[in-house]
Order: sequence, then C-alpha cells, then structure tokens
Amino acid sequence: MRISRRHLVGLMAATALTPRPALAQGDAAARLRDLLDASEAADVRRNPLGAVRKGAAPAGPAFVDPLSDGYRAALLADKTRELAALNAIDRAALPPTDRIAYDVFDYRTRQSLGFVESGLFDVTRKTPLNASFGLQVEFPDFAADASYASLADYEAGLARLEGFAGHLASTIDWLKRGRAEGYVQSKVIAANVLAQVDAMLKIAPADSPFMAVTKKMPNALSATDRERLAKAYAEVTERRIYPGYHLWQTYLRETYLPAATEAPGRWAMKDGAALYAADLARHTTTTMSAAEIHALGLTEVTRIRAEMEKVRQDVGFKGDLKAFFEHVRTDPRYYYTKPADLLARFKAIEDKIWPAIPKLFHNRPKAPFEVRPLPALGDQRGTGYYRAGPPDGVSPGILFFNMSMLNTRPIPTLETLTLHEGIPGHHFQITLARENAALPPLLRYGSSTAYSEGWGLYAESLGRKLCMFTDPMQWFGHLDMEMLRAVRLVVDTGLHAQRWERQRAIDYMLDNTSMAPRDVAVEIDRYISHPGQACSYKIGELKMKALREKAATALGSRFDVRDFHAQVLDTGALPMAVLEAKIDGWLAAPPA
Repeated sequence: MRISRRHLVGLMAATALTPRPALAQGDAAARLRDLLDASEAADVRRNPLGAVRKGAAPAGPAFVDPLSDGYRAALLADKTRELAALNAIDRAALPPTDRIAYDVFDYRTRQSLGFVESGLFDVTRKTPLNASFGLQVEFPDFAADASYASLADYEAGLARLEGFAGHLASTIDWLKRGRAEGYVQSKVIAANVLAQVDAMLKIAPADSPFMAVTKKMPNALSATDRERLAKAYAEVTERRIYPGYHLWQTYLRETYLPAATEAPGRWAMKDGAALYAADLARHTTTTMSAAEIHALGLTEVTRIRAEMEKVRQDVGFKGDLKAFFEHVRTDPRYYYTKPADLLARFKAIEDKIWPAIPKLFHNRPKAPFEVRPLPALGDQRGTGYYRAGPPDGVSPGILFFNMSMLNTRPIPTLETLTLHEGIPGHHFQITLARENAALPPLLRYGSSTAYSEGWGLYAESLGRKLCMFTDPMQWFGHLDMEMLRAVRLVVDTGLHAQRWERQRAIDYMLDNTSMAPRDVAVEIDRYISHPGQACSYKIGELKMKALREKAATALGSRFDVRDFHAQVLDTGALPMAVLEAKIDGWLAAPPA
C-alpha cells in the first residue's frame, strides 16, 4: 500500500457537500432523524456489546466479532448507503441542532468509509493486539461489572461469552495471516498482552470475571434456571474461554514474540506510517502532521516547566526540578496506604467542588458520581477510566480507579484527576448529553477523542474557580498532570514517527514529570499499543481555550462563561472543526 498523507486526509476529513435541492425544513429534519436512527440501529447490530454498555438491549446478535469478514462487509455497506442517503438531504433546510448532527454524521461516515476503502481497516485486522483496550481486557471488565435482571439477560450474557470465545480464536487466525503477509506488531505490545493473558490464567475459572454474574442471580429466576445457567456459564468459561487464553499464551510466547519488531513504533511496521497518520486524524479530528504535533508538544513542555519551577521555589525546595520530581515520587506523605483513605479523599474533593459549580455552569447531571476500584487485572493496567451509566438520571457515572500499588498514586494529583474524570470533566461531558433525550443518538452517545479528552483537560484548568488548588502542592499536582499531556505530544510522535526507542520515551517522561517509573512504563506502553490517542488531550484542550478567548473577545461585557460551557456541552462530542463552526455561529447570532 502506498497512501500519501494528503490522500488519506482527503479520505477521512469531513468535507463540504454539494448543495441539494431545497426541502421543507420538517421534511429534511424527519429524513435526517430517520437516517440517524437507521444508522444507530446498524451500529448496534455491529457492536451489540457497546449498546449494552449504554443501557440498551439489542435485539440482534449478542456479540459480533470486530475482526470478522461479516463485520467488515456490514461496515462498508452501511456507511456507503448512509453517505448516499445523507447526500440527498439539504443541510440548509435543517434546524440548528440537526445541522450539527448532519455535520458530525458526515464527518464520521466519511472517516469510517475512508478507513475501509483505503485498506487500513484490513491492516488493523492483521495487527489486532492492543494491550490497552483490546477485548482480552475490556471484555473481562464488562463481565465483572455486568448486572442482569432477567432470564433473557442471562441467556444473552451466555451468548456473549460464546462470542468472546470465538473472538479469542479468530484473533490468533488474524495474527497468523498478518505474519504471513509481513505484518507484525512490536515486541512491547506482544509482551504486554502476553502478561495480561498470563495474569488471567492464574485466576481459577470459577473465580474469573466471566462467572461474576452467576454469583448474584436475582430471586426472580427459578432454582432450576439458576442451576442450569451456572453450569452453562462454567462450561463455556472452562471449555472455551480459558482454552482461548491458553491458545494466545502459547502462540504469543512461542511464535509471535520471536517474530515481532524490536522497534516499538508504527514506523517500523508494514504500512505503519499511513496507519499512524490515520490514527492522528481520527483521534485529534484535525489534519495536523506528526511533526507539527511534536513541535507543539515541545513548546508546551517548556511553558509548563517554567510554572513548575515557580512552585518549587515557592515551597522552598532546595534541589533542582528533577530532584523535586524525585521528592514527590518517594516521600511517603504524598501517598495513601489504604484504598479506603483514597476513596474518602475523592469524596471530600467531590463535596468541595459541587457548591462552586453554579458559578461556571447553568446545568449539572442528574446522575450521581462515584469512584470505585478497577474491577479486574489492576496490576496490568493504568490509572483507571470513567464510565457513564445508563441515562436514567439515577445510575451513577463511575471513575474506576486502579487501587493496586497505591504508592504510585500521588495525593497532589487527586484534585486534578477528579476534575478531569468526574466533575466537571467526563461526568458532565458524557452524562449531560446522555440525559438530553431531545438529542439524536448520534449526539447523545457519540464520541470524539479530542473533544472528550480535550474537555477533561480543559475542566482541570477550571480548578481554581471551583475552590481547588489552594495548597501549592495541589497546584503542582495540576501542573504535573498537564505536563503529562504535553509530554504525550512529544513521546507519541517521537515513538511512532521519529523512531524513538522505548527507553528514550521513558526517560523523557521521567525528566519532565513526577510520575513513578512503573507508571511511566505503563503510560509509554499504552502509547505504543494505542497510537495517536494520547495526542488528543492537549490538542482538544488548546482548541477549547482558544474558542473561549475568541468568544470573550467577541462578546465583551456580554460574555458569560456559563453560556460558553453550555454551547460546548449541549450537543455532545463534536469533531474540532464542527465545534468551532458551532461557536462561530453562536457568536454571529444577534443578541437575544
């Protein structure tokens, strides 16, 4: 494959459509909503597991293997049909929210279609290992946290286990095919996935995440059904899923690892440069090149280091900044030793934030926010992640936090982490959209990495307005977290485009943050396994800050940051170009 960056961006970027004959606004809106509903139904058929996570109960298959030919064929057919249908709708005849939905749908449909038509989707099938978000860790998390209420739920859960077992087998088939065609991933990725597999196989099948739902069956199920289901779950776990993990273990250790590339970056893989360009375009929703992103990262690192130097001087630390980082890494006063104490601190931070929220936001989610321990394989995972509940206004949004190795979870970063993952970060950004039933599903449940993670990082910058960072070390923790995101721009592009070795990336992060060496290694391995995603945080945040400054300048005394935040949040996750167009339209509108 020889794909130029210009051609790739042309395939994946959202482009303006040729104007269509005028339609009545109601007709156009109805046709768009019908199209979006049909597309959502098609997405559910292709990704029923994702639908269940959103609180839906898909009527089709319980599990679809994303590596299968059937999935590929459905994706290509669905997106081709949907783009043709979208082209027949006149955007100018739509009301404002539907115009935004139109633009988002246009962007994402062209991006998905371009990824398949370019051949890059098939490259990813031949290189399917992902130590950060692969189903070998994501599915156990889902299974451990699942909650079923009815017999139909348990039957669907059993079908999902069967489907997952099939995915374990098909992954090995694709790895073999890729290797035969010259597509192999790095030793770092293969070794980390193997470690996850080894960890899973150390758990007795009866105690595995796959059996979790059988230990909390509702009384509404008959004793006969409970006994039958427990036996069936045990059988598929022991006879299909665990043998699947054993198959991975043997193939990765004996065959794949010896053939894997020594260099960690995309550049060392066949078609890796084109794939990395696609990674950056997808995650940042921009056309920025790796070189441009790298340069931006270096500039941000320099700026934040200067702020860190001020804190070091303010607290009277005598050593240099590198010594200050080591001080934070090693001083016991900055770490809890008991998970309960850490959870209590999260709750105290949350209670402090809520009273100040009305100064910055008109609305807050109805759903509560909670912090819980990461369900599975904590010693093989990163810090954690946020997951929204179903949009019922009652089920909590949850920050699953990694409670293993508490001596690497610094207290000075907890305020910032709460702002990013919870309030007013992902909990506001995701849950407010999900609770807005007036939005089409595309906007209620859509994702855009630069928007989502950019908002999370932007939310961190609101900390002082929300009564955070009153202690200089908490402010240092904020800068330390911001520095992490700036460093990501440098090391992600360094690894995948500029031929950095893994150790160089580790050393760069240790030199510029107080993160523990173990966590730095986990972070770097995440960037190796999931290229481009780490670049989205800073790029999204800087765009949002620029748009706020633009709005403040344009509106002058009429500027209210609560109005700006409503404009950013009230239509869900948007590509950066769509968000900017929305803010420009808001600023151009006559005063109310």
